[in-house]
Amino acid sequence: MVKRSEDRDAAWRDYTNTLAVRLRQLRADRNLSQEDVAYRAGLGRSMYQQLEKGEGRRGLAADPKLRTLVAISQALNVSVGLLLPDDPPDMTTH
Repeated sequence: MVKRSEDRDAAWRDYTNTLAVRLRQLRADRNLSQEDVAYRAGLGRSMYQQLEKGEGRRGLAADPKLRTLVAISQALNVSVGLLLPDDPPDMTTH
């Protein structure tokens, strides 16, 4: 049972790392600083920096709220769907 949870956690970390790369690329494509995006999205700069690193609290993988993703997508002028990587990991328990 522990293995399944560890696999799911690893898959989530990979997914959020891909999200982080996408955030950095979209921001760079628009010639915006992290501070610019954070301000436009109504976030603290350190929170946005953590998302671009794929990090969450206490060393865990990022797990942004939907509201945060919507705000970032609006700050970058893209759809939420463009932020999210393809093929999310299976987070269900079987």
